[in-house]
Amino acid sequence: MRVWDPFITDRDRKIFDAAGMGQKAGFGTNIALIIIDVTYAFTGEGDAIEESVKQYPMSCGKEAWVGVKHNQRLLEAARRAKIPVFYTLTEYRTDKADVGGWAGKQSKADHPSMIEGHKGALIVKELEPAPGEIVISKKKPSAFFGTPTVAYLIEKKIDTVIITGCTTSGCVRSSVVDAFSLNYKVVVPEECVFDRGQASHAINLFDMHQKYADVIPTDEVIAHLEKLAPARQAASQRAA
Repeated sequence: MRVWDPFITDRDRKIFDAAGMGQKAGFGTNIALIIIDVTYAFTGEGDAIEESVKQYPMSCGKEAWVGVKHNQRLLEAARRAKIPVFYTLTEYRTDKADVGGWAGKQSKADHPSMIEGHKGALIVKELEPAPGEIVISKKKPSAFFGTPTVAYLIEKKIDTVIITGCTTSGCVRSSVVDAFSLNYKVVVPEECVFDRGQASHAINLFDMHQKYADVIPTDEVIAHLEKLAPARQAASQRAA
C-alpha cells in the first residue's frame, strides 16, 4: 500500500494508467543526494504539530522526526557509497529585506525562527553536514532557483538526484520539478520527505511519481547505494 492510496480515486488511477504515466525511470550513473530544508524551523523540537507550531510556525511536527530518522539511514548509505551530498536551508537576513513574495502568502514567513543565526535556520544535528558536503542557502522553494546547485552538479557530472526533506508539497516538489526540467533523473525516497499537511503530502507524492520522479521506498534507494559502495570506496582509495 502506498501513502497516497487512501486519497486517490479509482477514476484517477484509470486515467493516469491510460495516459501511460507513473513509469519507473531508474537510476543513472552518477548520483547525488540533496536534502531539502531539514532545519529546526521545519522540524520543530519533536512535539506534536499542534504544539510545535507555537514555537516554530513552519514546523511539520512529529512526522518530521520520523523523516529525519529515515534520512539518517539514507545519509549513512550515501556516505558509504561516496556520492556527493548537498543540503539546502531557507533563511532570511536580519533586516528581512529578502523575504520577498513569501510575505504576501504567509503571515509568519519572517518569523524569528527563519532568520539567519536563529536555531530554526540550522540543519538538525542528526543530519549535520560532514566536511566536504555542501550547504546551499536559498530564498525560494526550489533548490535550483537562484542558487549554484546546477553548477556543482555539472562539476560532479551528476545525472541522477535523490531528493529528500521538506515540505513535500512545497520545496521538495518545486526542486523535483526543476531537476526533472533540467533532465536529471529524480528519485524521491518516500519515507524521507515530510509535510505539515497529510493530504497534500500524499497527493503530491502521487503526482510526482506519475510525472517527474520515481517515488520509491527508502529501503530500495539504500539497497541501490549499497551496491555502489564497494566500487566507489575502491575508486576513492585508488585516487588517494
